[in-house]
Amino acid sequence: MCVGIPMRVIDGGDMSALCERHGAARQISMLLIGAQPSGTYVLTHLDSAIRVLDETEARLIDDALDGLSRAVEGAAFEHLFADLVDREPQLPAYLRSE
Repeated sequence: MCVGIPMRVIDGGDMSALCERHGAARQISMLLIGAQPSGTYVLTHLDSAIRVLDETEARLIDDALDGLSRAVEGAAFEHLFADLVDREPQLPAYLRSE
């Protein structure tokens, strides 16, 4: 399974950018998506930015990752999946037979 990590661009250019998540900074390759302005959220995988995220989507992914970590620790995690509570599961559009 591949896991993408949302990070926020601090500073950078066409080739790479300094990005941070939870106070930890890493140099991330920007070759797949191009230069992004400071403050932009990007989804990263193996130290490469793979797509731009809006702030809401970045927070939802971050909450889900934190929720998984808390579940493994045996701590309460349900509040971190607020977007999934009280709704039926939905297939992605490309899997629906409508």
